[in-house]
Amino acid sequence: MNRREAIEKITLMLGGVIAAPLMAGAMGERLNFGPSLNVSADQEALLAEIADVIIPTTGTPGAKAAGVEKFIVRVVRDCYQLDEQKKFYDGVSKLDKDSQEVYQKSFVTLDATQKKDMVTRATKSDKPFFIQMKGLTVTGYFTSEIGATQALDYLPIPGRFDGSWPLPKGQKSWAI
Repeated sequence: MNRREAIEKITLMLGGVIAAPLMAGAMGERLNFGPSLNVSADQEALLAEIADVIIPTTGTPGAKAAGVEKFIVRVVRDCYQLDEQKKFYDGVSKLDKDSQEVYQKSFVTLDATQKKDMVTRATKSDKPFFIQMKGLTVTGYFTSEIGATQALDYLPIPGRFDGSWPLPKGQKSWAI
């Protein structure tokens, strides 16, 4: 095995490990049947604000309007083991503590510019947490009704139905 093959296999393996909880959560599956952390209303509100910085309201509703925080809470509870849950919520708490040190306010009470600054700082100081938070936010948003119907081009039935479509010469008919 050469170095390129080894890197490809390691990348594929790590991608699978990271993506498995996200995909299970998006599909409504449950991977964790052990103990879970209880999430307070304050933590949920903090998650909503962080997610709203990642996907803000523009021409379409943002992550907060889509209720992404509820998706994040459910996926972390149902798909992550207790130690992974603690790491994730420690990252959430760290972001709030850092905002209190920098701006003397809780993250939730900061204005939009200050929130963006704190999230930008988190991308550098706590990169593993931010990558996880971003992945959960994006997955939760684009699998929500708002994300799927307003942010994406939604077509419930792709293409139009035309019952009298002329079959091109030489084409086989469809097997239905």
